[in-house]
Amino acid sequence: MPPRRWWQHPALVIAALVVLPPAGIALAWLSHWSRTVKIVATVLASLWFLTPFLGNPPKDPAVKDEAKPKAPATATPSASPTPSAPPDYVGQNLKTAKAAAYEAGYDAISHDASDKDAGQWDDDNWKVCFQTPADKKAGSMPTLDFGVVRNEWPCPAKDGEPIPYPRMPKVVGRTFAKASETLKPLALRQIGADAAYTDVTLPADVDDWSVCFQNPEAGEEIEDPATTTADLKVTAPGTPCPENESTELHPDPVPTHDDSDDSNSSSGGTSSGGSSGGSSGGSDSVYYKNCTAARAAGAAPIRRGEPGYRSALDRDGDGIACDS
Repeated sequence: MPPRRWWQHPALVIAALVVLPPAGIALAWLSHWSRTVKIVATVLASLWFLTPFLGNPPKDPAVKDEAKPKAPATATPSASPTPSAPPDYVGQNLKTAKAAAYEAGYDAISHDASDKDAGQWDDDNWKVCFQTPADKKAGSMPTLDFGVVRNEWPCPAKDGEPIPYPRMPKVVGRTFAKASETLKPLALRQIGADAAYTDVTLPADVDDWSVCFQNPEAGEEIEDPATTTADLKVTAPGTPCPENESTELHPDPVPTHDDSDDSNSSSGGTSSGGSSGGSSGGSDSVYYKNCTAARAAGAAPIRRGEPGYRSALDRDGDGIACDS
């Protein structure tokens, strides 16, 4: 086969068939294509070239148009028609409702549906609770007035009344799994678990642990669930709840002292190791049940050797108790 010239390149031939069919047909027959391809290209290019010249055949003047029934005359719609009744946008996002109302031929304004007077700076954060015709038009079209609240809040019973914020249910006495299920509809930011006893470490799974304390308290209003965390203090199955928080399950025993030993110790000479005796005696002479009691007494932080220091209060073992 002889070498292909530049004007025999397939891309050039195809472009010529589309742009200038006569020249493309000539180049196609000078190309290295097979005979069948050349015939197909010629037919397609010819049809492409002749299509603009093919028009509708002239009508026979003898043939008259058949009589057609005339359509009833319709009134020309006005520039801004007034719908008979606006669609209902209650429950929709404010931004979406305004756009839909405009498409239906209405302007829209909004106001705080609660007893407050908050402005709607971002329509996407509010939802429609009430819908009424506005007293004044915002433009040339009829105007709807939307009473709105934030997306995460419930609608008030009537426009202008206080918002019935959800209240924290009582979950004390339930398992952590049941409590979490009860709190789920509130859409809280987080439901966290902590040990009801300060000296107990929680395992990875506490679903069957019982709730002893809750924060927020039962009945407390939740104004912003998206930023509220429910803190549940739990205890292991079979372990009773403490009477109050900040309680140890296994507290250190309270040291007992013999008055005669204390008097002998105090009457002894300072030459028999007064420094070390003062350190140990001071630690045993004062006892704090927990760090809360130590802080209440104004003794925290307590360093090793000082009155009231004991290892149970020094959780990080740095020699300083109740330092955090």
